Amino acid sequence: MKVTHPALATTWVDYFPSNIRPYFYLVRVDKPAGILLLFYPCAWSVTMTCYALSAPIATACTYFGFFLLASLVFRSAGCVINDMWDRDFDAATARTHTRPLAAGDLSMFQAFIFLIPQLALGIWLFMQLNQYSTNLGLSSLIFVVLYPAMKRVTDWPQIVLGICSNWGVLLGAASVAGAVDWKVYIPLYVGAACWIFQSDTAYARQDMDDDIKNGLRSATIIFGDRIRPILLLFAFVACSLVAYAGILNGHGFPYFIGVALGALHVVRFLVRVDFDSKESCNASLCNNIWFGFWVWAGALADYVLKMQMLEPTTFDFS
Repeated sequence: MKVTHPALATTWVDYFPSNIRPYFYLVRVDKPAGILLLFYPCAWSVTMTCYALSAPIATACTYFGFFLLASLVFRSAGCVINDMWDRDFDAATARTHTRPLAAGDLSMFQAFIFLIPQLALGIWLFMQLNQYSTNLGLSSLIFVVLYPAMKRVTDWPQIVLGICSNWGVLLGAASVAGAVDWKVYIPLYVGAACWIFQSDTAYARQDMDDDIKNGLRSATIIFGDRIRPILLLFAFVACSLVAYAGILNGHGFPYFIGVALGALHVVRFLVRVDFDSKESCNASLCNNIWFGFWVWAGALADYVLKMQMLEPTTFDFS
């Protein structure tokens, strides 16, 4: 069935002057879901590392603020890079033909000039971390730049997106501890990558007809009518690996309750989603945010409870 796309709704961005609006739309400030999808893996690993080290809660809060800002910056830069790569394809795709570069509201030169300070700020943020983390963070930029090209050369661009967008799992741990406990964070990283894979594949289903017409490649095309059971399998692997990382890190029940709530939310969405409906597929990103939230909430509750138990109890006998 061919997916239909309704007219775009007015957003709060439209209240800004017309010469500024295209820049806001270029970095998707009206769609913050992408920021949270980058932030939550960072928040998971910061919380889990602070839990393992019994680091002060103030330390965790500092890194939460840092990675929230970094997620905003790199998501914005990633959107610009993606749209520069895909300008012609976006113009031929129903969902994306109104994007500023595809619609001609901005030139490639304007987008490039706009990108430079974003990348500069992102690199500066990386340089505020320890040297190990700085090098690890800078190494992720190659994936940020090359990911948009993957849909031209492989049927599995969503795997590359999973590798790219979950680098914060490794970076969060390295920032707090100065190194990565690979036995814990490789399972967490692969689980997070599977989470993003199933989320983006469901989301990309709405563009399948246009992707085929434009000669682009995607896992959603390969999966065809088998997409639902395959994505449920990826969701199962994601939840299992995230839970396994919690076992390796020594977490208690609150962590696993969070994983279970996140798993229920993802499964509920995948069972109910109508893969022939643009609106239903488009809801994938917002629905998957809740998986990230519940995992973080569980890890955070476990961490806070541990820190409260470690605080010395004082008795006043006066």
